[in-house]
Parts: sequence; C-alpha cells; structure tokens
Amino acid sequence: MIRSFAFTTQGRLHLTDVETFLMPTLLADTNLFLWVDLENPTSEEGLRVLEEVFRFHPLSVEDCVSVSPSPKVEEYQPKEDDRFHPYLFMVIHAVDYSRKDGVFATSELNFFLGKNFLVTYHAAPLRSIQTTEERCLKSNVHIARAPDRVAHTLLDSIVENYRPALDELSLEISELEQEVLQNHSQRTLNRIISIKKEVLHLKQIIGPQRKVLARFARGEFKMVRAHLVPYYRDVYDALYHIGEIAQNYTDSLTGILQVYLNISSNQTGEVVKLLTLITVITTPLMLIGTWYGMNFKDMPELGAPHAYAIAVSTMTVTTVATFWYFKRRRWL
Repeated sequence: MIRSFAFTTQGRLHLTDVETFLMPTLLADTNLFLWVDLENPTSEEGLRVLEEVFRFHPLSVEDCVSVSPSPKVEEYQPKEDDRFHPYLFMVIHAVDYSRKDGVFATSELNFFLGKNFLVTYHAAPLRSIQTTEERCLKSNVHIARAPDRVAHTLLDSIVENYRPALDELSLEISELEQEVLQNHSQRTLNRIISIKKEVLHLKQIIGPQRKVLARFARGEFKMVRAHLVPYYRDVYDALYHIGEIAQNYTDSLTGILQVYLNISSNQTGEVVKLLTLITVITTPLMLIGTWYGMNFKDMPELGAPHAYAIAVSTMTVTTVATFWYFKRRRWL
C-alpha cells in the first residue's frame, strides 16, 4: 500500500494520494514537501517508487527491501553519473512487548530523508507512522513544513512507544519478585531466565539505535538543519534513559535470580540438616538395637535380670538426651 502527501512549506496539506507519475513534478517544486509511505508494498510498487521516481542508490534500495539486523544511517551524495538527489538512508526498529508471549517484537522502519522529500518503508503497520500522519494532517503546529521535522516526529514517536513496553516489563518483574518469595518452583526459574533473556534482547535493540541517534544529536548530517539538532538530541537523551532503565531491569532480574538460588540453597540445607539430625538422634537406637539384636547364646548380657528393659531404657534415655541437647543448641 502506498500513501503519499504533499505539504506546503507552511505545513499545510496540498495534495494527498499522489499518482506516481506526478511525483517527479512535485519534487521539482521547491515550495512543496513530499512524504511517501510504503506499507508492505508489492515488489513492483516498491521498486517503482524507489528506483523509478526517486532513483535511490541500488545499495540503499537493497538494504531497504531486505531485513536489516541492526539500525544504521548512511549519507548518499550523488556523483557525476548519478541521477538521485542527496539523501540520508536510515534503518530503525520499533518495539512492542507482549506479556502473553513474554517477548519483544521488533518492526523495521526505513527512512529516505532528502531536502524536500521523505520516503518511509515498512512491512507491518506501525503506530508511529499512524500517529505522525494524524499529527501532520490535524495538528496546528505545522510539523509537516519540512522532511527533517517529520523525521524527528517519527523518531520521537518510536522512542515514546518504548515506554508502554517498559511498563509492561516492569509489572512482569514486580510480579516475579512476589512469585519468587511465595511460589518457589521450577516454573519461576524458567520465567526469570525468559524475562532476563528478553531484557538482554531489548538492550541489544537499543544499543545500536543509540549510536545512530547520537550521530543526529551531534549534527553530523546536513539534511538536518542546525536549529532542529537539539530536538534530535532530546530523542537521543530519551533513548539513553530507556537504555539505563533496561540496565536497571537487568540488575533487578540478577538480584531476583540470586534470591531464588539462595532460597533453593537454604531449602537444600534444611533438608540435609533434618536428615543429619534424624541420623544422629537415631544412632543410639541403632547401636543398642543392633548389639542386642544379635541374640548369640553365649552373650553374658542375656543372662542378666531385666536385660530387655535395661536395653530399652538405655535407648530411650540416650535418644531423649540427644534430642534435648540439639534443642538446647537451637539446632532444631
């Protein structure tokens, strides 16, 4: 699906659903800004816009239509034989966290940012695209006056969409803390490991994106005007803060895992302690019972009067004395 919007330099909507053959004409008008959004397009639609209309570099087109494992940003300047205008190509990832599945899902978003155009390409519907589109069409702040403004709004929306995922993850960790103390089981250990794995996944997503946004925050690219650099820096700061939260979650999960292991160790120690105490307490019973259980005919003890009663009394007294000694030492 192809959505397209032409805005004036004052941020007002000039035209929507622009036909492909009209796009080169609109691009030639310096008073207009063209935003083309490609959502899960067919290969014919994608190549027609990327190659025929905008004539982007083949390498960036290849990176766009294929899945990129990590975010990146590249600046393309035309040479003598090139027919494209200068532009930035950027790959960024939006995230969503499902408590039902317990995993972070990522959606790739590709940017082509030029002086008077912005092309976005993504395979799945994205909340950030929908939100930015609504703001461009309905907002009174005229964020659609230039492509670098819209690109900033998109990036800011993507970073803001991390927060619901972080809130869900925070609830998950809080519940896990209670579960470790109340329901110590193998299922709890599996949840700890699973959530810790997803937090690590989140950090792996955020890390490269911070490096990409850091380049915008430093003002490395001419496609982003100088007065907008602080706004990009603000997005970078928000993503940096999210990375710190993810690190805190990692530390919390490490602490929860340590508590789980300590409880397991204590439970094992209690079991060993109980078995050891039972063994020690019953040792007099076993010694005396074994000795008198041999029943040899020539044992002098068998001829003693009340020998059976004496043996039983001795076993009882020694057992009770051993139990009392353990209680006094608070081992029981």
